[in-house]
Amino acid sequence: MIDLTLSEIAAATDGRLIPGSADAGLVVSGVADTDSRLVTPGDIFVAKPGEETDGHLFADAAVANGAALLIVERELAVAVPQIVVEDSVTALGALATEVITRVRALGRLRIVGITGSNGKTTTKNLLAAVLERVGETVSPKASFNNEVGAPITMLRVTNETRFLVAEMGASGIGEIARLIRMAKPDIGVVLKVGLAHAGEFGGIEATVTAKTEMVSELLPEDVAVLNLDDPRVAGMADATRARVLWFGLDDRATVRATDIVATASGTAFTLHLPDGSCAAVRFKVLGEHHVMNALAAAAAAHELGVEIDLIVDGLQSVSRAERWRMEPLGGRDDVSIINDAYNASPDSMSAAIRTLAQIGAERGRTIAVLGAMSELGDWAGEEHDRIGLQVVRLGIGRLVVVGPEARRMHITAINEGSWDGESVYFATADEAFAYLSAEIAPGDTVLVKSSNAAGLRLLGDRLGELYA
Repeated sequence: MIDLTLSEIAAATDGRLIPGSADAGLVVSGVADTDSRLVTPGDIFVAKPGEETDGHLFADAAVANGAALLIVERELAVAVPQIVVEDSVTALGALATEVITRVRALGRLRIVGITGSNGKTTTKNLLAAVLERVGETVSPKASFNNEVGAPITMLRVTNETRFLVAEMGASGIGEIARLIRMAKPDIGVVLKVGLAHAGEFGGIEATVTAKTEMVSELLPEDVAVLNLDDPRVAGMADATRARVLWFGLDDRATVRATDIVATASGTAFTLHLPDGSCAAVRFKVLGEHHVMNALAAAAAAHELGVEIDLIVDGLQSVSRAERWRMEPLGGRDDVSIINDAYNASPDSMSAAIRTLAQIGAERGRTIAVLGAMSELGDWAGEEHDRIGLQVVRLGIGRLVVVGPEARRMHITAINEGSWDGESVYFATADEAFAYLSAEIAPGDTVLVKSSNAAGLRLLGDRLGELYA
């Protein structure tokens, strides 16, 4: 974070400063966090009330870890300065806005905002890997993309930062717009609109409205990077004043991929840019569907003036999408475990199963270990049915369904009528692990896929360790 005095932070957050023994002119430049365990000397601790606990209860731990300042909603008996605000999350956003505004005034910082139902974190990682080759780049850790995580990322910006890559998620209309008010992008990227979180949004059209917020506030001198292959995203061109840069596999896209070949070691393709340049890319991230994320990252980087050789170098340097996202594990006895159980929507689940069918066919038997897809609301039953059918029709060798919320996939696969015992169901991950430990054979390729809430990422880790 940039240097700010206690009084400047209090003014930015509209809070009441209680300096204690410190002077109001004391300079603070540490990063902010809402987790006291992550606080290091000089940091700002933001005490955020939660559904299960209250951050104020951990203020003493934050001070013990070296917090230089607390932002709180009620005055505490602590030995460090504190700023009392009405709402700590709102104050966190206001502080991020102040920092971004000051750094923006220096004329160096360029901001890229990324949203979409799937692929935000992967695209963020790919773009950051490219931009880091050009200048200081700040991007979110993990999936810091909400009203808390996004401003925490923004507060890591310094006067030397050239690029901020902001992942912007939402579970309702207005949430992306709120993040954009903190840090308006020069380039807004929309990847895909699907059924992820459709239950929270209230339907696909509400999802479209929410994601459109990424480009609706862009200025004529800004750029909207849009997926030409997704009709819902392509329609957003009518909602922005910005210049539109299309990416996709469609021949009309100005940033596109051709000659795509997916294998167990990654995906090869030819990258084409608007200036007519092209280059071969040997992309290590598993799954042909991640090529679209690579194209989005390449499009944004190209608009920021990055040469194609650096774009390719950055893309090729990324070996996995993110922890628990198409993460290759195992290796012993030629067993390959793909742990993709951090998140799951109908689109990402379908893409992962297609990848399993593609790369497993060249190795041996394929096993899909699947859990529930969360936050689908009224679409849950139908979408779990569709996945069960897809597993059968793609010829996956064995389906292992885990958890009562996902059992419908197992029933649907059985009812398809083409299998005899190839689908099994277990209520718990421990039961599934015991079965798989005895079932997996040399040469098998195993996909573990579910929403985070299903907890199968830990099952994937256990299988990876078993076959390491």
